[in-house]
Amino acid sequence: MPQPILRTDRLLLVPLADRHLDLEVQLDSDPEVLRYLYGRARSRDEVVASHEQRMGLAGLVDGLGYWMAFDSGGVTRGSTPPAREDEGEFVGLMMLPPAHGPDQPDDPTVSDLGYRLLRRHWRKGLASEASRALLRHAFDTVRQSRVIAQTMAVNTGSRRVMETIGMRYVRTYFPSYDDPLPGTDLGEVEYEMTREMWEAGRPG
Repeated sequence: MPQPILRTDRLLLVPLADRHLDLEVQLDSDPEVLRYLYGRARSRDEVVASHEQRMGLAGLVDGLGYWMAFDSGGVTRGSTPPAREDEGEFVGLMMLPPAHGPDQPDDPTVSDLGYRLLRRHWRKGLASEASRALLRHAFDTVRQSRVIAQTMAVNTGSRRVMETIGMRYVRTYFPSYDDPLPGTDLGEVEYEMTREMWEAGRPG
């Protein structure tokens, strides 16, 4: 099952492709966007390496991967998409790859939710809106058992999104870093949404 195009009230989520590389570079050129990830802007070569890694992860579990979010220009679920799937204004990168990394489970039924938006699109509820669509896709289509999300404990904005979409706090943990960012001493946090939580939260 290939990654589908996903739609929300305000966004069109298009599976990441090579043609989106320049938008990824644009996104990672703002150090504030990467404040709790790298603490600085990233070079084009670094973004190219990340793009290649994302494309590889997207092929590991059918239906999981990365999406580029665009302003839908009024396109809603069930309506006809625009003639070009990326005509709208670029909003950010949405992530739902298989869980990976030393602090994450090696389980194809567990995926890792993430989001990275251009600064001008912060505080509009767009990360929450897109994340809900990815959770719906994860549980209703891909049939995942659990979706997790991780961030620095001091990243209150990202934690607020996790709580808004109904994820629950699981743990605080303390990875070791060669060049720790400010706030690293307070640890990283993990939130989760399980299939049982998702089913229990359905309207009606």
